[in-house]
Amino acid sequence: MLHGRRGLLARGIAAGLVATGLPRAPALSASAVAHTTLTPDQALDQLKKGNDDYQHGAPYSFAHDRPRRVELARGQAPFAVLVGCSDSRVPPELLFGRGLGELFIVRNAGNTVDTAALGSIEYGVGVLGCPLVVVLGHEGCGAVAAALEMVERNATFPGVIGEMVQPILPAVLSARGADGKLSLDDAVIANARRVAMRLKTQSPVLQAAISQKKLKVVAARYDLDDGDVRWFEDA
Repeated sequence: MLHGRRGLLARGIAAGLVATGLPRAPALSASAVAHTTLTPDQALDQLKKGNDDYQHGAPYSFAHDRPRRVELARGQAPFAVLVGCSDSRVPPELLFGRGLGELFIVRNAGNTVDTAALGSIEYGVGVLGCPLVVVLGHEGCGAVAAALEMVERNATFPGVIGEMVQPILPAVLSARGADGKLSLDDAVIANARRVAMRLKTQSPVLQAAISQKKLKVVAARYDLDDGDVRWFEDA
């Protein structure tokens, strides 16, 4: 859901970011650390290489010791915002081979975007200067499966789980084949692509960065079995 207080959050971020040409409110300045110098394509290449290394069992070699913690205590300069699922089998830093302070991560069941998630994403781009946003779905996503159950069998769930997966329903419906059948994996991909497209078209902060060629927003799908990430750069 990209509505509610979205305009307020956008205006709060939209007030100064000299380094990127985007606005930044002084109250939201997280650190004096210089932003990453990576371009959107270079940032994406870093994630692709990291996933390739992870998939093939390369040793994890990124700094996570005390010197790195001390360095990061002065401020952060991540190079990508990762919008992912809460699923315990999908740890972003590991599957992309990244270390402390490199990814600005927003996670919830089904990698959906509500007001809080959108504000976090806009903060990562508008304040921290991230040149890349990745919306990562994954094989066998339980939240997408729940949405599929709601569509196919009018399933109900305890508590607010049903409300949580409602934003996924349009993606599930869009994934229905010509024969009327629904595939969970097609719905997972449709959901990631739909969230990425909504970010590109409904966030003024992200739109400004995209128009200046300082940001790329892409969708992706992670395979639980082989560790491979499939990219959808057209979102």
